Amino acid sequence: MTQYKYRSLEPTPEAKSIYCRWLTQLDESFSRHKDPKVRSEKVKDELNQLYLAKPATGKIVSTLVSELPFNVLELSFNPLNVTLEPEYYGDIDEKKYAERKPLIWFWQMFDRSPVALNHWLGFRFRSMLGRHIFKSLGKNVKMFHGIEFSYGYNLTIEDDCVIHKFVMLDDRAELTIKRGSSISDFAHVYTHSHDVHEQADISLRPTTIGPGARLTYHSTVLGGSSVGENAMLASFGLATHPVPDFSINGGIPAKPIKQKDRSRIKADAKPQPQAEPDEKKSQSRPKDNIDDYGCGPTADND
Repeated sequence: MTQYKYRSLEPTPEAKSIYCRWLTQLDESFSRHKDPKVRSEKVKDELNQLYLAKPATGKIVSTLVSELPFNVLELSFNPLNVTLEPEYYGDIDEKKYAERKPLIWFWQMFDRSPVALNHWLGFRFRSMLGRHIFKSLGKNVKMFHGIEFSYGYNLTIEDDCVIHKFVMLDDRAELTIKRGSSISDFAHVYTHSHDVHEQADISLRPTTIGPGARLTYHSTVLGGSSVGENAMLASFGLATHPVPDFSINGGIPAKPIKQKDRSRIKADAKPQPQAEPDEKKSQSRPKDNIDDYGCGPTADND
């Protein structure tokens, strides 16, 4: 079979320079400021400039009816003026989420702008922002547009993973996507379930994907139904129980279809063990570590 690897693509040198300066400035600002109000003001101004091509005024421009749509739009750029679905969940850690909420809103609004479909910039923007949101984010992770997650602070994505468009990562409990795993378009991974009699009775079930696992198009993993090393969940498959290592499962509910031939898995494709993430280190990175999101001198590879 023919192998099709990701191509290495670049914007023009002028655009790359501007994109990288913007990401670096944002990264430094978010590293410096943890206060939700300061972060919210920063995000508000950035979104005004992305969507309206002008800085935020800080004022409602008029009380005339004709100005109300603009007022509503401008107010909605400020994360302090919006509520997000996870804020309604009873199991939320309010302090952790408050710190991340402005950045989650920035992620969502960026993905709803034309800028998000510029994949070179989009990969780097999400990697930069993800390091301030997620519990841990590895290197060389590609995240396409439309990805959603619950809290962010329970989500670990290790090195060399690919998360395609419109994927749902429910991290109400610990969700770990291990090295070299791939999640295809419209797949869903959950870490919680509801009691059949009492909807408000929630079970939180940590879930792990990989290493080297693949969830294909429109597949769903229910809470606790981890997918093992180099395992695969077929298109539209529903994993209600753990998928064993090197197993290909499919159907509703998913059942074993066949086993992978371990001898055909290349040595460089076999995930290597990683150290457990240190949450404190992941929240305080060196200021000059811009290579994390691909804007340093070695940023040529996609």
